[in-house]
Amino acid sequence: MAQIRAGIGGWDFAPWRDTFYPKDVPIKKQLEYASAQVTSIEINGTFYRSAKPEHFASWAEKTPDDFIFSVKATRYATNRKVLAEAGESIERFMQSGLTELGDKLGPILWQLAATKKFDADDIEAFFKLLPPKLGKRKLQHVLDARHDSFLNDDYLKLARKHKVATVITDSPKFPHFEDITGEFVYARLMDAQSDIETGYSKPALKQWSKQAKDWQQQAKSGQVYVYFINGAKERAPAAAQHFLSLL
Repeated sequence: MAQIRAGIGGWDFAPWRDTFYPKDVPIKKQLEYASAQVTSIEINGTFYRSAKPEHFASWAEKTPDDFIFSVKATRYATNRKVLAEAGESIERFMQSGLTELGDKLGPILWQLAATKKFDADDIEAFFKLLPPKLGKRKLQHVLDARHDSFLNDDYLKLARKHKVATVITDSPKFPHFEDITGEFVYARLMDAQSDIETGYSKPALKQWSKQAKDWQQQAKSGQVYVYFINGAKERAPAAAQHFLSLL
């Protein structure tokens, strides 16, 4: 279904108890509250440690019926010199309980180390390891390439061939991709400013909402995911909420 979704990374961040969560919302109720304010959340903890099936099931149970999670894949699959050797780590991650999210499972994010340079053979071998389905569910994969060497036509052709989306970001630290390589668009906006209540100025958020609508027209699936993440993270929920109001 064609749709623009927007949200934040995770839901347990101490400063949000001052800038986002009402005082009467206990920590154990934060996910319920956050998922009612945004339309998607990127689960980040799975990058650092394995979640269990009961964790995924609990997260699915606590969120609205039409909610979507994206999930950051394990670093053991992506923070390695040779990505072609990640098969076992990928398999272990895919079998960790993702099916418990059911229809709430959205894109799977594979974040490379900032030092990982583009190697066509290695990247293609990695793409071939990414499963197209989990059970009967078609999977959406997105690569977060963080080295400037990926900014070339050879990479773009490989990503399109394997229908892998590429993270689009405004971070000054990482390469800025403008091309759509998958059937959906995945943006991680990371340049928020702490002195602005909504992280980004209202005109800037209006421009990002226009950009998201353009992406929606260009992407084959019509699906766009925009996450306000990192940067001045305490402002991320406000940025996401204002962005959604502009849609």
